[in-house]
Amino acid sequence: MKQDTVWHFRACLKDILNNMDNKRNTIQRQLVLDAVRELGIHPTAEQVFDHIIEKYPSISKATVYRNLSQMAESCELLNIGSFDGSTHYDHNCHNHYHFICDECKQVFDIDDYFPDICARIKNMDGFDITNHNISFNGLCRVCKSKKR
Repeated sequence: MKQDTVWHFRACLKDILNNMDNKRNTIQRQLVLDAVRELGIHPTAEQVFDHIIEKYPSISKATVYRNLSQMAESCELLNIGSFDGSTHYDHNCHNHYHFICDECKQVFDIDDYFPDICARIKNMDGFDITNHNISFNGLCRVCKSKKR
């Protein structure tokens, strides 16, 4: 296992263990986590809410947003940023990058990882990097074939 991956795993595990007393394992929390996994599309909070409300109409939008935020802070989910005006979430918490199609706005996982990038940037100007989120933009295969 690569050193950077081990460090990331240990940091997330430490955060999870440290925050266990501060979190309640509620039904709503599990519904939110399950929805992100089931959707599998790097959903926004609105998409997660829409997915849950179909079966559980009593859940509030605030509950969904709060749980997404808490789970991202505790490394249970990744907040992969805002690129279309809404924050997107990922259940895949291992080190990876993303490709965002400019046409259809779909987000794809790129499972390749470049652990030396942090060290190179740190050495350039002495930055202390605590996290990074890299995404690539362009056209996915489907949209590219439609343009031909």
